[in-house]
Amino acid sequence: MSDRIAVIGAGQMGNGIAHVCAVAGHDVVMIDVSQAALDKGKGTIEKNLDRQVKKGALDEAAKAATLSRITTTTTMDAIASAAFVIEAATENVELKHKIFADMDRVAPAGAILATNTSSISITEIAGRVKRPESVIGMHFMNPVPVMQLVEVIRGLVTSDDVTARTVALAKGVGKTPVEVNDYPGFVANRILMPMINEAVYCVMEGVGTPEAIDQVMKLGMNHPMGPLTLADFIGLDTCLAILEVMHKGLGDPKYRPCPLLRKYVAQGWLGKKSGRGFYTY
Repeated sequence: MSDRIAVIGAGQMGNGIAHVCAVAGHDVVMIDVSQAALDKGKGTIEKNLDRQVKKGALDEAAKAATLSRITTTTTMDAIASAAFVIEAATENVELKHKIFADMDRVAPAGAILATNTSSISITEIAGRVKRPESVIGMHFMNPVPVMQLVEVIRGLVTSDDVTARTVALAKGVGKTPVEVNDYPGFVANRILMPMINEAVYCVMEGVGTPEAIDQVMKLGMNHPMGPLTLADFIGLDTCLAILEVMHKGLGDPKYRPCPLLRKYVAQGWLGKKSGRGFYTY
């Protein structure tokens, strides 16, 4: 089997994962239902590669070679020749189950079926396929080309071999894998999202403006970016979805999404991607 990697989803996470895999020398196929999303994703990869060239991290030849390794398609058949399939679609349980059913049907025997979910149960996803031992969580951080961490999450029956190969792939693309267990939100979002949610409550209750809240966390806690700016970058709809998963999965009222967060998402104020969140872009 080749070391070809299929990435499902061409959004900010999907194109970032395709980028780092291709830079590391893997042939990558990026799959999305929308050709426009694929074109936009490929454009983002080019822009990010240009940035790396300007910084001196890559030369023009490496950039050209990286781009030549990335193909795009709107059909799932392309994963039939992939050794590793990474799903990076929207944080929606039904959508992920549907994609994994397709992955299970088309991917070759021995292929690893990974999900970039930031909160949804790996065991629950694995329970819907015929080879649950091949399913693993591989949670990259945004922006993928810059951030070091990959949370590697085993489901209840994920095999040792699949875990070892996933850890090796993460290291091979220049990341630091950290193994964590399969609970709602894993580690990163279990700690981050309540902080973001609390910051939203502070806005709702008039404790401070978004600028004031972010400045306190930046200057007082040495965070590189305030929690509300970070929420805008992640996408307020994604933050809400993760909090919903944790609230439902853990049953603790401390994970209840702030009503103001729900209101912003209902209005379509999703953060940077929609031009308006806690800040205007």
